[in-house]
Formats: sequence, structure tokens, C-alpha cells
Amino acid sequence: MRKNLLHAVPSLATQLQRTDFNSDFLWGTATSAYQIEGAAATDGRVPSIWDSFCEQAGTIRDGSSGAVASDHYHHWAEDLDIAQSLGSNAYRFSISWPRIFSGPDSKPNPEGLAFYSRLVDGMLERGLQPWATLYHWDLPQYLQDQGGWASRDTVHAFVEFADVITEHLGDRVKHWITHNEPWCTAMLGHADGIHAPGIKDFKTAIQVCHHVLLSHGLATPVIRANVADARIGLALNLHPISAASDKPEDFAAARLHDGLRNRWYLDPLYGRGYPQDVWQALGDYAPVVYEGDLQAMAVSTDFLGVNFYFPEIIEHAPGASPLNTRLVDAVGVERTAFGWEIAPEGMTSLLKRIQDDYQPHAMYITENGATYDDHVDNDGQIRDELRRDYLIRHLLAVKEAIRLGCQVKGYFLWSLLDNFEWAEGCSRRFGIVYVDFITQKRTPKLSAHWYRDFLLETEKAKDATTTAKAATAATQQSQESSAA
Repeated sequence: MRKNLLHAVPSLATQLQRTDFNSDFLWGTATSAYQIEGAAATDGRVPSIWDSFCEQAGTIRDGSSGAVASDHYHHWAEDLDIAQSLGSNAYRFSISWPRIFSGPDSKPNPEGLAFYSRLVDGMLERGLQPWATLYHWDLPQYLQDQGGWASRDTVHAFVEFADVITEHLGDRVKHWITHNEPWCTAMLGHADGIHAPGIKDFKTAIQVCHHVLLSHGLATPVIRANVADARIGLALNLHPISAASDKPEDFAAARLHDGLRNRWYLDPLYGRGYPQDVWQALGDYAPVVYEGDLQAMAVSTDFLGVNFYFPEIIEHAPGASPLNTRLVDAVGVERTAFGWEIAPEGMTSLLKRIQDDYQPHAMYITENGATYDDHVDNDGQIRDELRRDYLIRHLLAVKEAIRLGCQVKGYFLWSLLDNFEWAEGCSRRFGIVYVDFITQKRTPKLSAHWYRDFLLETEKAKDATTTAKAATAATQQSQESSAA
């Protein structure tokens, strides 16, 4: 049982200052296109797999969809104003593939390109460094009709998409994330079937994973050719894994689960190929790999994006899964409203493990956040103390990881806005800004006020120092002039 630390958060907050991090550390928030944009049939956008998935009865918890979501497509300037007001210096967003291409042989949609051009210009005008994610799960439905990520043709379609987008925005956007969480694309979408496109076939999921990683490898040199001084990486959802008991079979199960959850992605990205213990355990489920695929996947990148939410505990369970492993719930631990365990120390250990095992050039926390049952009080305020405390504790975990030698260079909080939370619909709120999905009114929560105060404290001190130095210099110049 992990110790409950909520009572200690007020004192922990005194241990955290922006000056604890390097002056060039990036501070931002993260979003994704389908979750916030809405405008699903506006300006030439065509359906994605998520539009189709949401139309199926019983797929979304509250029956909602991303058709309107947070209507960011029409509120983007207001949303960027909010991001700027927090004192952040970076903003992570994703490009909606169905806004850019409407069919297999279509030309790029000028209205879709123009929207993202306006959005990027808006970031730069507000001092927000754009961080673009090319794929955050919204595959065009026409590609799914042709086989989706299970087809190798989608790999090449993605490379074409990446080519068009980076050529159009590469003069202003230098930081590119090819894919967000390939594990979710593969497993939640093609093994469990709880995400779009809703397929339940483990062998297909493993092949999908290979194609997603391959598309990253093939797109990366194309991006470099289009973008001067490009910084390219991939965002993985990674988890610290532990065994449910001291039994040898549970240790072996935890090792195997770690292999498919973490090493299956990290190893090929860093030139080691697929982990052989997992490959052997997969047997007939193993993917079809062409000659040259692994070399392409191991293309050099500039950073690794780490999405961290919770640890996992594993036990040996014959027949429970294709690898005979099963998740076990920890007892007596703190959890978010999503039911995810709160374990900031897990973030520190995970970052240290990645640093030691793979030595990435740099790491960025590309997602970290929590969902709680937020309520608007009578005075209109949303006092989400639990989310604020969650942020404090996880930023302290990042600080500790840096102290231990981890090359963490930035933190993107998930998420700026309440949004369409995939299979959970609009019933789960991750945002530090409350969105009334009927009126689209935005209200910063207590957590947003805390994040703003944390980020702006140093800037205020810097401004005060600059003013004091300027005043001193002016006084000295005046004295020198008088003496002359």
C-alpha cells in the first residue's frame, strides 16, 4: 500500500519553483484535433474513423461525439489567448488528417491547410512554440475502408500526409511528433475494440503496431527534407511495470508484459529490433516484417515524448490474454476519477529507466494530467484542488528525475481544455479550463490559476530584476554625466 500524500501537498508546493528548471525548459499544454476542434463537416473535412465509431450504438459512454466537442475550430483565438495567459511558452496540437485529404487521389484541401496556418501564426504571435502532432488517432474513414493501419498502403499515405503538412507549415513549425501513443492505435483500436475502428483481433493489432512504427520511420527523413532545423520525435504512453507477487511466474509475466507495453516500441526505435522474448511469445501473432523495415524504424530522432499516467501490476494468468498475463488492481491507493492510480514516483522511475536503457537525446513529458468530477460552484468557480495537487506532485517527480540525470527538457500538461475524451465521451474532464459544452463558455479552474502563478512567478521576478538593473544603469549614467 502506497502512503497517502494528499495531506502533504501544501508543504510540497513550497519545494517547487519554476527556477528549479532550466531557463530554456518548455512549459505548455497539450490538445488533439478530434477531441477539441468540432466542425466535423466544415470547410471540406471528411469523416474519420472516430466519426464512424461514434455513430455505432454503445461505443461512447455518454453517446456524444467529437462533432462539436470544444468547438476549437471557431474558438481557437480565445483558446490560444488562455494558453498565453498561463505564462506557457509552448503549445502541443495535432493536425486533422481528414481536414487535409478527402480521398485516395485527392489534392490537399486548401481550407484545411489555411486553418492550421492561421492556428500556427496565432501561436507564434502569442509567444507559444508550436509542437505539431501529425497523427492523434483520427484516420480518414476512406483509408479505413481500404484496410486502415492493417494495410501497408496506409503507411505510404501517412508519409504523403506528413510531406504535405510539413512542407506547408515547416517554415514556422520546427517541432514534430509523428504519432501519439501507437499502443493505443494498435491495442485499444484493434485488439480490445474499445477505440476506433473497433476491431477485436490481436494479430491485426500487432500488425497495425508495426505499420505505425514503420510510417514514423519512413516519414522522418521526409520531414527533415522539408523543415530546416527540424526536431522530430514520437510520443509513447509508457508505464512502470511490477509483478503482483514474488512468484517466479508473476515476475516472468511482468517482464513479458513490459516487453509488449514498453520495449516493443522503444527497442526498435533505438535500433535493437523487436525484443526477442516477446517475439517468441507471440508466435503466430508476430507481424509481417519486410526487409529494411527495422532499419527504417530505427531512424535517428531528436527527442522522445513520454506520456505518463499510471503504473501497472501484472500477474501470470493462463488464458487471460494471448501472452497469459493479467492486470491486477493495486489496493489502498489514490485514484483519479478515471480509476487510474496516482503514483508520481512511478514517473521518476520510468524516466530514469528510459534514460539508463536508451539514452535519448532529450525527453519531453508530452502528456500528464488527471480527470476529476469537476463542479461549478455557486460563485462560478471550479475548485479542482485534487488536480492542482496532482500537478504539483508530478512536477516534483520531474524535478527529481532531472536531479537523477534524466534529460527532460519540457512538460506539456494534458489538457488545456475539457474535451471529447474518446470512448468516455464528454463525461470525463481532463482540462484545466472548464468547457460548458452547451454554451462553449471557457472558465479557468483552480488548477489553471495555480499553473499560471507557478509559471509567471519567475517572469515577474525577472521583470523586476530587469527594471531594477535598468534603473541602476540609468542612475549611474546620470551620475557620470553630472561628473563630466
